Amino acid sequence: MVTHEQERVWVVDTRELVRRPGSMKELAWSVAAPELIGTDVIGIQVGQQVDMEVRLESVVEGVLATGTARATASGVCVRCLEDLEEDLEVSFQELFAYPERAAHHHKVAGPPARKGTETPTDEEEQYVIDGDLLDLEEVVRDAVVTALPYQPVCRDDCPGLCSLCGARLADDPDHHHDVIDPRWSALAGMAGPTDDDEKRI
Repeated sequence: MVTHEQERVWVVDTRELVRRPGSMKELAWSVAAPELIGTDVIGIQVGQQVDMEVRLESVVEGVLATGTARATASGVCVRCLEDLEEDLEVSFQELFAYPERAAHHHKVAGPPARKGTETPTDEEEQYVIDGDLLDLEEVVRDAVVTALPYQPVCRDDCPGLCSLCGARLADDPDHHHDVIDPRWSALAGMAGPTDDDEKRI
């Protein structure tokens, strides 16, 4: 397996494979994420190492990229707001078509869907080789975002925070507040002796 030497971290050179169906090469490299990959709640943070392994296969339509990205995602628990980390491993496989193949496919598939419809066009879904280069950034980003938990928690049974004072309930399982129904609050003062009662005694 050869190393990756492109200056653009997600871009790989396919010049050895272009127009040579059946040929293949494998790449492995590590990059520092140039920007957040994920959501505001959890994701691969800027500068976090991402380990990439990719197999490139030349086919008639273009180059098929099959790979794995490994990294540590970090964020906060949505229940108690504590920091958390999660080891992440995502797989992906995408065909990067030759420009003329993509254009032909688009022509055969027909015109784009009308504005306002929910059906994406083939052009939007298809990746295309740019010269001899293919850019994996969007492929990796989509795979990571899909794999990340929608609502990450530090543990499955995290009790969260107290709704009254914000205390972390996991730190004090017996935490509670004596809450008086406001309809009876006027009677609360009558429960104990008053100063006048003590003077009479």
